[in-house]
Amino acid sequence: MADPSAYQLSIVLVGIFFLVLPSITAADDASAPTGEIANCTNDFRLVKINRWVDGVEKEPIGGLTADFGAILPALAKQGNRLPATFSAPLDSCSLSTTKLSGSIAIAVRGECIFTAKAQIAQAGGAAALVMINDDEGLLQMGCGNETNLNITIPVITISKSGGEELKKSMDGGAKVELLLYAPNRPILDYSVIFLWMMAVGTVVTASLWSEITGSENSDERYNELSPKESDAAAAKQEEDKEILHINTKSAVVFVITASTFLLLLYFFMSSWFVWVLIVLFCIGGIEGMHNCIVSLVMSKCKGCQKKTVNLPLLGEMTILSLVVLICCLVFAVVWAANRKASYSWIGQDVLGICMMLTVLQLAQLPNIKVATVLLCCAFLYDIFWVFLSPYIFHDSVMIAVARGDKSGGESIPMLLRVPRIADPYEGYNMIGFGDILFPGLLVSFSFRFDKANKKRILNGYFLFLTIGYGLGLAFTYLGLYLMDGHGQPALLYLVPCTLGTCVVLGWIRGELKQLWSYGTSSADATASGEA
Repeated sequence: MADPSAYQLSIVLVGIFFLVLPSITAADDASAPTGEIANCTNDFRLVKINRWVDGVEKEPIGGLTADFGAILPALAKQGNRLPATFSAPLDSCSLSTTKLSGSIAIAVRGECIFTAKAQIAQAGGAAALVMINDDEGLLQMGCGNETNLNITIPVITISKSGGEELKKSMDGGAKVELLLYAPNRPILDYSVIFLWMMAVGTVVTASLWSEITGSENSDERYNELSPKESDAAAAKQEEDKEILHINTKSAVVFVITASTFLLLLYFFMSSWFVWVLIVLFCIGGIEGMHNCIVSLVMSKCKGCQKKTVNLPLLGEMTILSLVVLICCLVFAVVWAANRKASYSWIGQDVLGICMMLTVLQLAQLPNIKVATVLLCCAFLYDIFWVFLSPYIFHDSVMIAVARGDKSGGESIPMLLRVPRIADPYEGYNMIGFGDILFPGLLVSFSFRFDKANKKRILNGYFLFLTIGYGLGLAFTYLGLYLMDGHGQPALLYLVPCTLGTCVVLGWIRGELKQLWSYGTSSADATASGEA
């Protein structure tokens, strides 16, 4: 490009923009239940609703059982395929004027309590009750303070969009049949392992990128120079890279900016807003992929950078760079056009990983002092907006934004996601970019520290921080499982496992002071004295 510094800075800015968006590890499925757990005996279980419209099978709808009523079978062949009928009145708060006998009654939320709706539907002869929630997500229907219930039909809830699907079919006069069952979920889906490998692999690859692209040859050339010449050459190389060094003030700005923007997303989320995020994601992904491919090719083919072309707006650039840029642009456009296809997660993950690799090259932590401020602020930010925000906003703000409520069916792109393979409810396992970038900054710093101080793998920090990151991510998914799929603030586990590991190791080895002030004149003087 004609202006490489502006080009690289734009990647960093887009990457930092995505840092302030939801940083959360979650399972995107039919569950995401919200509401208070009541005192009845049934477990809340996910439900699959197979449906047929005029005999033609359609996509299943997800639902959630109430903690009262009959238990649904675990296998589809054990369930009964029955016609669906809207209750009249639609809220099912009084006896229906339409015939419900032998059918599955459909009602909407509101006007009376859940148990009253179920009792009235049962009295009308309904074989089951499906309640449509007035919002996205699935509501946990409890029996309140009632203890003397005699509800013998299954009672489930579906999301607002699921109800609209049913209503669209039934309003046209078509015959709609439903089959309800609640298959058992596997304890561990293989997609979690694949997602774990992608996240850890991204962090490790970003840390080792200078070795992968062969820039260590430059380091050898610098070593042949005198100390003063070597320092000057290293400084020039650092300047050419346009590295963005994060400072302690950035951490405070991050918390304020991130919280403000998250609230804007929460209150003003819409399909056009998500489209803005998609465009920004594509820009960051294109530039990240372009940077990664060009760096790899040029590390193997030194002569590829010699042939250049002068273009309007873009200025002088190599033919290699132009060809790669066009290919990356086509890749991003194809992904955006097919973002709702079942295979679109591949393109999203490729663009996201390339962007994160580039951001981790261009943004760096100078020492553990800055890392502590930044990661601790991110740690508190994550916990507050996931676990504490419901006490203020009556909803988990970060989960609501990550889930894409009010997004008009569009999904937010700043996530790595992998489809669940063995789960009968399908959906995706996801991890936010922030859960990779924040710890990745620290892991990358540990590699640079080890290399600068000529530490071996076992007496360095990089290996142990990488293991800590992998363990922290594993604890995150364990928490996700124990909390029945409720989105987890991954930094709650990742920060102690990475920053905590670094601090403890530094303290044991007597190097904490050097790590804390690394890069400053005092730290350099201390390191020289020890050497």
